[in-house]
Amino acid sequence: MDRLIIHGNKPLKGEVRISGAKNAALPIITASLLAAGESSVFRVPDLRDVATMGKLLENMGLSYHYAGGDVSIDTTGIRHFEAPYDLVRTMRASVLVLGPLLARYGKARVSLPGGCAIGARPINLHLMGLEKMGAKILLEAGYVVAKAGRLKGASLYFDTATVTGTENLMMAAALAKGTTVIENAAREPEVVDLADCLASMGAKIQGAGESIIEIEGVDELKPIRGHEVIPDRIEAGTFMAIAGATGGDLLLRGCRPDHLGAVMVKLREAGITFRETKRGIRVIGPEKLAPADIKTRPYPGFPTDMQAQFMALMALADGTSIIKETVFENRFMHVAELRRMGAIIDIDGGTASVKGVGALKGAPVMATDLRASASLVVAALRADGESIIDRIYHLDRGYERMDEKLRKVGAEVERVTS
Repeated sequence: MDRLIIHGNKPLKGEVRISGAKNAALPIITASLLAAGESSVFRVPDLRDVATMGKLLENMGLSYHYAGGDVSIDTTGIRHFEAPYDLVRTMRASVLVLGPLLARYGKARVSLPGGCAIGARPINLHLMGLEKMGAKILLEAGYVVAKAGRLKGASLYFDTATVTGTENLMMAAALAKGTTVIENAAREPEVVDLADCLASMGAKIQGAGESIIEIEGVDELKPIRGHEVIPDRIEAGTFMAIAGATGGDLLLRGCRPDHLGAVMVKLREAGITFRETKRGIRVIGPEKLAPADIKTRPYPGFPTDMQAQFMALMALADGTSIIKETVFENRFMHVAELRRMGAIIDIDGGTASVKGVGALKGAPVMATDLRASASLVVAALRADGESIIDRIYHLDRGYERMDEKLRKVGAEVERVTS
C-alpha cells in the first residue's frame, strides 16, 4: 500500500496542468453502451476509478483501450449485462451502466454501489425514474435486477438533486420512446458535459445545466467520436487551496474558472489572488490567510467535494471560520487527522468551527476518503516538518499523479510503498 511523505513549508511556484474531470469522464465512458460500434473519448484522466470502469466494461465483453488520455471502446462484443459486486463495491459510479444497459439491451444486473464511506447515497431515485419509464426492477441479494421492453418517456421529479441519478436517467431517456422531463435535475458542469456528448451522438436534449431537463428519445444513437472531457474543477480548486495554504504562486493550465464561481469567491475572501492570463489562471497565496465561512450546496453552490480542502486552509487562517456540511452526513472524517497536525476544530452535528492556528505540525495521518486525502495534502504542504499520509489509494481515485505535479512546482513529496 502506497503512502506519501511530505516535508512542508516549501515555496511552490510553477505551472500545473489540470486533468480531465473524473466525474465527467465516467458517465461519458458508460454512454458508449448506448451505441453500436467504436467510440472514442479524449482527455480522460489516468485514475484508479477510470481503470475500474474499464475493467467493468471488459468484463461485459467490450473492447476497452486506454492510452495517454485517449479511450476507445467497442461495444460490438458485449455478451454480459452485469456489473458484479467485486468491481462495483470500489466505485459508486459503476451504477451508471444501469440506464444505458436497460435502454439499449432491455436488461441489466448491477450490484448496489460502494465507494467512499462519506454517508448514505441511495440509488432509489434512479430506480424510481426507471420504473416510471416502464422498467421492472427487483432487488435480489444485493443486486438490482432490471428488465424492460423499450423504455417510455415520463415526467420525473427528484426530491433531492442527484448527479448520478440525473445522468443515469438522461442516458436511459435518450433511447426511450417519447419525451422525458426531469425536474430538480442536477446542474453540475459534468451533467452538461454528458449532455453535450449525448447530443453529439444524436440525442435531443434541452435544459442541461438548468433545473429542468427535457429529453426527446430517438431510435438510435451514433458512437462517440472524439469527445473531449471537461477539466476537473475539483482538482483545480484543490490546487488553488494549495497555493493559498503555502503562499505559493501557481499557474493553472486548462482549467475553467466559470465552473469554480463559488469556490473562487470564498478563496478571494480568504485572501487568495487570481489573475486570468492567456496561458491559464494564476493563483497567488497571501502572507496571512483570512477566515471565511462556507456552506456546502449542490452546484452552483460551494461543492461538498471542496469542503475538506477548504477546512485545511482555514486551519491556517488568522481567525475562526464556520463550515457547514449539508450534502453528506459523514463528511467530517478528516477532522481527527487534521487535529493530529495541530488544527483546532470543534464539531457540532453538520457544523465545524475552525480556529486558525497559523502553522500546523507534520504528523503521521491516514486518508479516509478521496477528498479527505486531498485535505491532508493541503495541510502537510504547509506544516512544519514531515507528514506521512497513509492509504493514498483514495487520492489516486480522483487525482492524476498529484505527487508528480507537486514535485514539479517545488514540493518535497515522495511516494513510497509500505
